[in-house]
Amino acid sequence: MRVRIGAARNRKKKRLFNEVKGNYGGRSKLLRTAKETLLRARAFSFRDRRAKKREIRALWITRITAAVRSRGMNYSVFMNGLKLASVELDRRALSDLAALHPTVFDEVFAVAKSAVEKKQAA
Repeated sequence: MRVRIGAARNRKKKRLFNEVKGNYGGRSKLLRTAKETLLRARAFSFRDRRAKKREIRALWITRITAAVRSRGMNYSVFMNGLKLASVELDRRALSDLAALHPTVFDEVFAVAKSAVEKKQAA
């Protein structure tokens, strides 16, 4: 007996067209173009989930750098000072402190600065 694939094919196409809804022109209406669009979109989303993490980390570092430079030190010396002082705050927390709580960041900066000065004196 010959098996007909009609219902399954229609379900598959309907699922595909629902996923590419909102794309321009044939990308949302033509089967082959829609498949290509979906493949490419999935590849970009896979890549950009990783790229987003890099971009966010770069933003944190930029914020910390700006806050530290305005207080008269550079980023690498500041991070070294935190390491010497055994302060285990990550870049995300430091960025939030620098942007939202400058007085608390001043205290963290003072700790890092004193650790750097202590090392230079030794």
